[in-house]
Amino acid sequence: MEVYSFDLYEAFTNNSWIWYTCGVKKLSYLPSISKLLRYDILTSTTAAGSGHPTSSLSAVELMSTLFFGGFLKYDIRNPQSFLNDRIIFSKGHASPLVYSLYHAAGVISYDELLTLRKFDSVLEGHPTPRFKYIDVSTGSLGQGLSVGVGMALGIKLKFEARSSKLETNSNIKNSNYQNVSDSDIRISDLKQKLPKVFVLLGDSEMAEGQVWEAMEIASYYKLSNLIAILDVNRLGQRGETMLGWNLETYAKRVEAFGWKAVIVKDGNDLKQVYKTYESIIGDESRAPIMVIAKTIKGKGVSFLENKDGWHGKAVPKEQLQEALDELGEVDLNVRGKIQFPKAQISKLKDQNKISNLKSINYKLQTTNYELGSLVATREAYGEALTALGEMDERIVALDAETSNSTYADKFGKRFPQRFFEMFIAEQNMISAALGMSKQGYIPFASSFAAFLTRAFDQIRMSQYSRPNIKIVGSHAGVSIGSDGPSQMALEDLAMMRSVLHSIVFYPSDATSTFRLTEIMAKTAGLFYMRTTREKTPILYKHDETFKIAGSKLLRQSPQDVAVVFAAGITVHEALKAADELKEERISICIVDLYSLKPIDEKTIREQAKKCRNIIVVEDHYLYGGIGEAVLTALNSNTKARNPRQIQNLNDKNSKQKGFEHLDLRNSNIVSSFDIRISNFVHLCVRKLPRSGTPEELLAYEEINAAAIIKAVKSL
Repeated sequence: MEVYSFDLYEAFTNNSWIWYTCGVKKLSYLPSISKLLRYDILTSTTAAGSGHPTSSLSAVELMSTLFFGGFLKYDIRNPQSFLNDRIIFSKGHASPLVYSLYHAAGVISYDELLTLRKFDSVLEGHPTPRFKYIDVSTGSLGQGLSVGVGMALGIKLKFEARSSKLETNSNIKNSNYQNVSDSDIRISDLKQKLPKVFVLLGDSEMAEGQVWEAMEIASYYKLSNLIAILDVNRLGQRGETMLGWNLETYAKRVEAFGWKAVIVKDGNDLKQVYKTYESIIGDESRAPIMVIAKTIKGKGVSFLENKDGWHGKAVPKEQLQEALDELGEVDLNVRGKIQFPKAQISKLKDQNKISNLKSINYKLQTTNYELGSLVATREAYGEALTALGEMDERIVALDAETSNSTYADKFGKRFPQRFFEMFIAEQNMISAALGMSKQGYIPFASSFAAFLTRAFDQIRMSQYSRPNIKIVGSHAGVSIGSDGPSQMALEDLAMMRSVLHSIVFYPSDATSTFRLTEIMAKTAGLFYMRTTREKTPILYKHDETFKIAGSKLLRQSPQDVAVVFAAGITVHEALKAADELKEERISICIVDLYSLKPIDEKTIREQAKKCRNIIVVEDHYLYGGIGEAVLTALNSNTKARNPRQIQNLNDKNSKQKGFEHLDLRNSNIVSSFDIRISNFVHLCVRKLPRSGTPEELLAYEEINAAAIIKAVKSL
């Protein structure tokens, strides 16, 4: 069995290996590595003509010591090994430092380094997983620590589960992870050598509230495997940061949030940094740790050091040589070696790549809801999630202190170790869910849909990290009733549909909710599901099937005078309207658009071609919801997809405001459609809502059965 020593670190210069024991010449090659990093940062950014060299230069000693001083444990041949420590560069603008570190590690060439920021390069202006050593995209400041929280939670959960299985002599092959035999990983290794998560933070991003959300939850869960490194270089984008170099105030705030604070008076001094890391790596406390290091922005080049006005600017070519001369002699051949992970493994092939976790062919038995019985879709979500949890250990649930309303508490009661209360901190919850997904888990994150809007930047950023997160928003629309407008999600569909590769569901009953939750679990990607507060009748039998980009025809006849497209709560209003109209011998087609993105374009176009009179009814504001989704599906020419264009045309062709009712028989709006439409009626939330009963509010906004009947009769 091949075992790597943890009392040695190694370097090589000019292709000859040099070994040093921890007690002798600890820092002998780190100065050379640090010089190389500075050389690489300066030359790569000047070649690119842009970048953030000064922000990168300040953190050189902090990162060179971490990477090559024996503190980061990482199998660079297997970046996704679950035994690796993880590193997150929350100050993503320091990407020149990131790539220079991997050049110094010998895994990218200098020629590749000089492709920084070029179109065909994986070395982007801010790090993304296109560069295989990066787990998550960063650059929107304040989010990296929350991702680190999720990773640290995932690591602890994974290792605690494995330790428990080994101790009880259970067969680990029965888990849903790749097989790792008892002889491959020692129990002592699992318990004592838990992989750590390091997060490099910039001092400017400490003004972001999300950082403190992450800090309070990290101390709550006693994440001793989480280490933040704060690069206090004093200068932000346009001048001094809020606290400048006031390290003591940073430390007091950090300690007030339950962390251990360690101050480094000179973060550009290799000996101080090394001694600090040496002291914290073996720390036995159960608290997360933050290293607070005073550094100098632009360190190493006199005309950059601590100078305002250089943020985000590369050194001009005519000044580059002057900057390089200040570095002195640089050994361009020096390379560092990153320590192998502490846990001893007998077979490298069994390192359990997280990305290759086995998928499960779920065969859930849906609760046999009785047709017509009243069940809220939010409750069905909780039941489905719990059923999925029985089948797949990778499923975890996070909730923003609303679990007794979202019904995620059903999962929490059954699987307390896999349920994470994230409290009222939605931004942190979304980023933490992303972090957990990078540890191979399938996180479901839930809250009231209205409150998820404050986490849109976190959702937006996750799309660049190859996400596998499932977001569930309950209490959507005016149909929640008397709680009032602050609690009503009326923008969430627009928000989630705008994310490039998101998948958006809006089920109308418990059966469809159950099946769509199952689809979310077994399909990789970024999902959003909107659930309803009110109990609604069961429409579908337990064996009904659903799919991404699907829909259901609930009513249809050759005599249909219009087709009504609806989703969620308004499906039931459409059915009520159809029943009343039937008594007057008026037939309408009803389509349940439970998959809003991707939407069932085929069915929409087929039904529009048959009926030509279209009614869309939704519990959402005018823009970005079901109405626009249907118009987009009907339109084969993108020029007519702009809602402003539609409104302008409507001003000329209709007496009503907006595009509530478009008479399209002689309108230019359909000139680019390959389907001729006579009328398009869009019933949606157009007034500022208020408290009231669900029935009163649906009537007030004219999205109830009576409004649908009125629209049908007006055609």
